[in-house]
Amino acid sequence: MNGPEIHVEFAPELRVFLPNGRRERGAAQVAADGVSTLGHVVESLGVPLTEVGPLVVDGREMPVSYVPTADVSVSVRPVARPQRVPGAPLRFLLDVHLGTLARRMRLLGVDTAYESTDLGDPALAALSAAERRVMLSRDRGLLRRRELWAGGYVYSTRPEDQLRDVLDRFRPELRPWTRCTACNGLLKEATKAEVAEQLEGGTQRSYDVFAQCTECKRAYWKGAHHEQLVAIVERALADYAG
Repeated sequence: MNGPEIHVEFAPELRVFLPNGRRERGAAQVAADGVSTLGHVVESLGVPLTEVGPLVVDGREMPVSYVPTADVSVSVRPVARPQRVPGAPLRFLLDVHLGTLARRMRLLGVDTAYESTDLGDPALAALSAAERRVMLSRDRGLLRRRELWAGGYVYSTRPEDQLRDVLDRFRPELRPWTRCTACNGLLKEATKAEVAEQLEGGTQRSYDVFAQCTECKRAYWKGAHHEQLVAIVERALADYAG
């Protein structure tokens, strides 16, 4: 590369976003054009700003809007954990590829919007902004959209690791067993008579305690998979409650 340059070095946590040729060193030389902001420089190297914490230029922290000059060194650090996001309780929006994570977050009582059909990046970003929801995705392009209210990259493909990562990063309030895992609606206690049409004969005879979604009317009871769900809830509460 000819001409004046900026040296950019990334924290180890962020190197997963870099091209293979730069991933091992975690650093890059970028042309100093006197126009591009720090935010533009970082994103041009593949790192979504949702994952970026302090930007330190020659020892001084600078905003993403800062325009670096030639021969400076930029240190790109990861977002702090737990991450502070305005608003409580936190609300989330997950893209079409994170259905299992969405169900587990709802199991824990976290307000989690999710659609099983692909709405497209523009619609998801607009919904994040309109409803002030943290957009969670593995799509780096989606997380670069300026309309997003807030966002976070989901690093793992394993639902159990995804859940731990989200809870560790954002620390949402946990209220297990209060939301419908199918539609995110709130649950209420229900009598057997109120949900009788959804019950098969064996369930009718074996269970007496039910809950029902106030939105989609789906019925819930302590069925065959209840112990697995209890394990997920207890693990989350032990590690992240409070």
